[in-house]
Amino acid sequence: MLSHLSTIIIHYIQSFSYPAVFIFMLLESLLIPIPSEITMPFAGFLALQGHVSLVLVIFVGAAGNLAGSLLAYALGYYLEESVVIRLIEKYGKFILLQKHEYEKAMVWFRKYGNSITFLSRLLPGIRTFISLPAGLAEMNIVKFSLYTFAGSLIWSASLAYIGFYLGKNWESIHGIFSKLHYVIIAAVVAVVAYYIYRHCKNKKIKT
Repeated sequence: MLSHLSTIIIHYIQSFSYPAVFIFMLLESLLIPIPSEITMPFAGFLALQGHVSLVLVIFVGAAGNLAGSLLAYALGYYLEESVVIRLIEKYGKFILLQKHEYEKAMVWFRKYGNSITFLSRLLPGIRTFISLPAGLAEMNIVKFSLYTFAGSLIWSASLAYIGFYLGKNWESIHGIFSKLHYVIIAAVVAVVAYYIYRHCKNKKIKT
């Protein structure tokens, strides 16, 4: 299934370049299982061949993520949480979204606040689900947009650069990125731990 999906993504990016990258990245952030780990590395590979601009394709990818995230944010903002959960239970299997994944995103958002909107964009698995909790919590839309775009820009750039530098061996992104998952998660956990440490330290000083 992943191989077939990869073929479709590659075909449309080859045919439509920037608009295809934008749409695929939008769909990913709108909870549709379109892996950015295929979209952005292949876009980076096309940049190596001179078909697209590497810088522009990175910004297009991040913009697509932001657009999809805003749509998911709107769902959370305008719908009651009970409605969102019922929809996930009924239709989540069609977009590979399970209730426990949504609940995990909610726990992260409630625990770490607005900053997790940025950090989650660097976390495989949870990055596409955080927009719903942000909408349900009625997070400031300007902050949400800035954090989302900043995190998405880093994510898109990282994947595109990997595809760019891998050259014709860009398909090996899956093997390489599976190892990078642990590095990325460890880095984000370290940042979150430091944030909690500073927060607790400041709280003790005030008391």
